[in-house]
Amino acid sequence: QPRGEVSEGGRSPPPSDVVDPRRSVGKRGEEEAARFLQKRGFIILDRNVRSRLGEIDLVARDGKALVFVEVKTLRERDGDPPQAAVGQSKQRRLGQLAQHYLKRKRLGDVACRFDVVAVTLDDQDRVTALRHLPAAFEVEAW
Repeated sequence: QPRGEVSEGGRSPPPSDVVDPRRSVGKRGEEEAARFLQKRGFIILDRNVRSRLGEIDLVARDGKALVFVEVKTLRERDGDPPQAAVGQSKQRRLGQLAQHYLKRKRLGDVACRFDVVAVTLDDQDRVTALRHLPAAFEVEAW
């Protein structure tokens, strides 16, 4: 059906090229975070690692440490800093995701840490602030 025509139900079907704006903002932030970390010597091993528990944004190596990176991206107008969105329940879930990742990759006993990269964008998707918080939190029973 050509774009703009109304279907029999009276509603136009959504265009196939419509992207969830939150996903677009998040993807932009993840790209900037990966670029930032690579410039500082990190090796990006995986991106958007999904499981039934959720998603790990970035998995990187920093020296001998395996780093699980949560990227939080917000628009300037959104108020709280992006890193404020990584609360206790999110931290626990990231710990579970990391354990699942280690098991799936058969990595065994490896030094790990959890970093947060907070990215703030303006309305034109330009980075206005980027803050890296190494070892931003620890997970209990690790």
